Amino acid sequence: MKVTIEIDCTPLEARQFFGLPDVQPMQAALLAQMEKRLMVEAEKFTPEGLMQAWFSGGTQGAEWFRGMVGGLFPQPGGGEARSDPAKRADLAKKD
Repeated sequence: MKVTIEIDCTPLEARQFFGLPDVQPMQAALLAQMEKRLMVEAEKFTPEGLMQAWFSGGTQGAEWFRGMVGGLFPQPGGGEARSDPAKRADLAKKD
């Protein structure tokens, strides 16, 4: 024998029927807090925020940025030696 029972109800009605707590207020508060944190973190990815993060270390940040951008484009005549700071220092001594 096979018996099938079909119950048509919403998730809220099912939770109330089984006596489970209503978690919607907690979910709404959690989502609001997550949205606020996400917006604060997203502000760091504005062009101004990125430039401030990259150059906040003074010359160290500028060297890092130059090395990062310099690695993207091929260097004429030097290739790898010009992108590596140690090899670049050796080349500067030779010049």
